[in-house]
Amino acid sequence: MVEVGGLKVDRGVISRLTDVAAAAREVERLGYDGCWTAEISHDPFLPLTLAAEHTTQIELGTSIAVAFARNPMTVANIGWDLQDYSRGRLLLGLGTQIKPHIEKRFSMPWSQPARRMREFVLALHAIWDCWRDGTKLSFDGEFYTHRLMTPMFVPESHPYGSPKIVIAAVGELMTEVCGEVADGLIAHAFTTKRYFDEVTIPALQRGMATSGRARADFQVMAPVFVVTGADEAEIATAAAGTRKQIAFYASTPAYRKVLELHGWGELQTELHRLSLEGQWDAMATLIDDEILSTFAVVAPLDGLAGALRERCDGIIDRVMVGLPASASEETVRAFLDEVRTGS
Repeated sequence: MVEVGGLKVDRGVISRLTDVAAAAREVERLGYDGCWTAEISHDPFLPLTLAAEHTTQIELGTSIAVAFARNPMTVANIGWDLQDYSRGRLLLGLGTQIKPHIEKRFSMPWSQPARRMREFVLALHAIWDCWRDGTKLSFDGEFYTHRLMTPMFVPESHPYGSPKIVIAAVGELMTEVCGEVADGLIAHAFTTKRYFDEVTIPALQRGMATSGRARADFQVMAPVFVVTGADEAEIATAAAGTRKQIAFYASTPAYRKVLELHGWGELQTELHRLSLEGQWDAMATLIDDEILSTFAVVAPLDGLAGALRERCDGIIDRVMVGLPASASEETVRAFLDEVRTGS
């Protein structure tokens, strides 16, 4: 079980290169534990190069980089170099994306995502072992084969070890793979505490049992929807935006199992229908207060830290959360201190 006192608090940064250096410095200056980039409209790795250059202590992660848009060798190179340049601070976060994007946007093959991700991670370690220990590269898998490594293509050694690998997972198969071969799990924000208790953690434990690992050797990381503000007006504005986010994710068939666990399976059907019609505002009206509080931490700013600790207690090791832009530096620092210590 996770001791909540050890909870780490992370923050994402915009990946536009012109903004990254200042943003990463600010995240470190305010006292966050980690700085994360995402692969949305920008590459997730280039920003971390700048973040590594302009910070000294915070961990740096991708949440996530699309594994299947690449191959293990290219990711191994990037991971090795960023681990070196950041002096051992890289958290290599990988995710699958979904079939239409992999095939139609990236023009890459899609099949058996859980098995493919497991093999992807094993291939990364085989490549890194070759570079670090001088062992012969001989990886023959179902999806990836790596047999050739001449001295010219071996990068310079460094003392920081291999990057930690964290995998994004919602379904049970991918979560088991994560528990077996990765160093951590990136849960989706569309994950409730009940889903963690009844689905995610048991699946992780099955994966860990396969590889003989302990929970203490593993990190569960989760971005969390937060509805907060300094007054009722700010909270109402935040709630309206979060209802739209929840409705968007709830319309996706991939997340139906989360809703079904709570008896809200038919909500996904209706939201999906409305999404196909482009009725985004109407979708948000279907997210009532019960659903909102199930998926989001809802609390005034001065009570947010305690509510967040309660949500993470015993489950989550590190949480990614954003505070309102209006929050002062003093407020942010006090929030971070209270999340970590409870006082």
